[in-house]
Amino acid sequence: MASRDSIANTLRVSFMVCLVCAIVVSTAAVSLREAQQQNRLQFRQTNILQVAGIYEPGMDLSAAFERVERRFVEFESGNYVDMPDDYDPVRAARDPEMGRTLERDPAGIRRQPKVGEVFLVRDEADEVSRIILPVHGYGLWSTMYGFLALEPDANTVAGISFYEHGETPGLGGDIEKPRWQQLWEGKRLYDEDGEVAIRVVKGAVPEDAPNREHRVDGLTGATITSEGVSQLVRFWVGERAFGPYLDRVRKENQPDGNSDG
Repeated sequence: MASRDSIANTLRVSFMVCLVCAIVVSTAAVSLREAQQQNRLQFRQTNILQVAGIYEPGMDLSAAFERVERRFVEFESGNYVDMPDDYDPVRAARDPEMGRTLERDPAGIRRQPKVGEVFLVRDEADEVSRIILPVHGYGLWSTMYGFLALEPDANTVAGISFYEHGETPGLGGDIEKPRWQQLWEGKRLYDEDGEVAIRVVKGAVPEDAPNREHRVDGLTGATITSEGVSQLVRFWVGERAFGPYLDRVRKENQPDGNSDG
């Protein structure tokens, strides 16, 4: 009879413990998956409603989100396209067929999907009141993920938020602070020629700056993070991302423009 302290017996016990633990972990992962997916959905909805300026604590997220229409935009043409409901731009960026590698990469994202998503927030009259763009790019330590909200003119910033990042607390981490995010409100993305003009500057924007409507105060002591935010916003509203789409929306908003709804 083998000794309880034998190597074989020790290995058998270790194997059984590992097997039981694996079963427990797998069961927990499967049983919690639906709850985790629901939590991610609610977190995403909350951030979109917040940047749209219509979120209230305790509100029914599902009911409030009925005012939000998710559309898909082909970056090259700027047109709406049909995609499945489970389409994920982040996953698509990694797909050789659905994404592309960026040769010029100011936002530090390496790859980009060919089709992005936008969220159109409608008011009680069913008119678009906010255009929400998902944006992301690299800062000092991490990729920063957020949403940029625009007025219906597709040029004026209504708000910006960052919901995930790993920047330094108290410095670059202040991108999540309301007092800095509020500095973006009312700023304009494009100049009179339709060129991307928005930029985060080092320090404060002078009161008498001629281009003040296109400039945002930088974060104190966080120059690299500030520049990262500047570059990511400029990239996503530029010609290789949402630029053609926003240009189309601006033209449709002109008196002689035509809208496809």
